[in-house]
Amino acid sequence: MTGHVPVLMSEVVDALQPRDGARYVDGTFGGGGYTGAILDRAACEVIAIDRDPDAIAAGQALAARYAPRLRLIEGRFGDMERLLSGAGVSAVDGVALDLGVSSMQFDRAERGFSFRNSGPLDMRMAKSGASAADLVNGSDETELADIFWRYGEERKSRRVAHAIVERRREKRIETTGELAEIVRRAVGPSARDESDPATRAFQALRIAVNDELGELERGLAAAEQVLAPGGRLAVVSFHSLEDRAVKEFVRARSGRTPAPSRHAPPRAGERAATLRELTRKPVLPSGAEVAANPRARSARLRVAEKIARAA
Repeated sequence: MTGHVPVLMSEVVDALQPRDGARYVDGTFGGGGYTGAILDRAACEVIAIDRDPDAIAAGQALAARYAPRLRLIEGRFGDMERLLSGAGVSAVDGVALDLGVSSMQFDRAERGFSFRNSGPLDMRMAKSGASAADLVNGSDETELADIFWRYGEERKSRRVAHAIVERRREKRIETTGELAEIVRRAVGPSARDESDPATRAFQALRIAVNDELGELERGLAAAEQVLAPGGRLAVVSFHSLEDRAVKEFVRARSGRTPAPSRHAPPRAGERAATLRELTRKPVLPSGAEVAANPRARSARLRVAEKIARAA
């Protein structure tokens, strides 16, 4: 379980308030950082979910260390409700979600998530389904431009898409190094952006390959269903699309969605609040954490609590 540095770990665990005898879900097990911290905080149980079979395999040592308080399940956190039901669990006292790519995935060139070390253009968290290479070589120019704009907010999305299509006329694009070179040349240097010019395009492809925003939407809804009254949801996001989705979900479920008029009666079909928003503004990493782990710089933590339904 080396190489993985959990972001905002103390803040996430503090938000969940682990207590003896309670049960928690780590929906993005990864390197097991949050899971271990929760289990160390109280004599509780954690059910850890990850779609990456490598993470589940690597987590067996941690499961043995904390047996029988830790159970590992291979699957998507968007299927949390079904996975927990299959494990005989109907409700939990907290859910933690750490979105995006784990350090273990990012640092292994063969997984194809990073442009820093060239590897196969893969990016599949679950190691199954269509890869980034399939998307890059099989999508038309308009589709590619839409992916780069929608999921990466890349201002030069059309130029990047055109450059990719032109290059693949010569040969199929197979590696992260090849793609990064194409994107960098198309985007060019920017005086107002310190990140690598390929960053936004790679983010966009990863989100598209893994349906990350769709998975987040399903995962938030599932967490709402499995949380017991008083249970907490803690979500760490790493870019504006994720953070916006979490913020809007929590505010909608907490009854803070703006109404047409404050004098208007509740609309037909309008749902009662199910969550209490505990972080009006996201919790950010400290300067010390960012200095120690630069990947933490864009992290945002939002927390909500399940409301007990009125009788």
